[in-house]
Amino acid sequence: MLEYRYDTQLLIDGENLDEDEIYDYFVDNFDGDSLLAVGDEDMIKIHYHTNEPWKVLEYCASLGEIYDIVVEDMDRQSRGLQG
Repeated sequence: MLEYRYDTQLLIDGENLDEDEIYDYFVDNFDGDSLLAVGDEDMIKIHYHTNEPWKVLEYCASLGEIYDIVVEDMDRQSRGLQG
């Protein structure tokens, strides 16, 4: 069993985005690992392993338009099932 079940990935399209602030918010407010928050002031790519992807989506949607959203169940994948 994995500690963090859901591989959550998305893009945020917004204005005045700060990847360092977003990264710090994740560390301070979400439980998970394998965090990547990279981009520039107009677009940020997020990759995060968590058990509560809906919280990640809610926060990211507050920053701008979110799209290319992928939430994969890594536990199912590890068992050879469709994620």
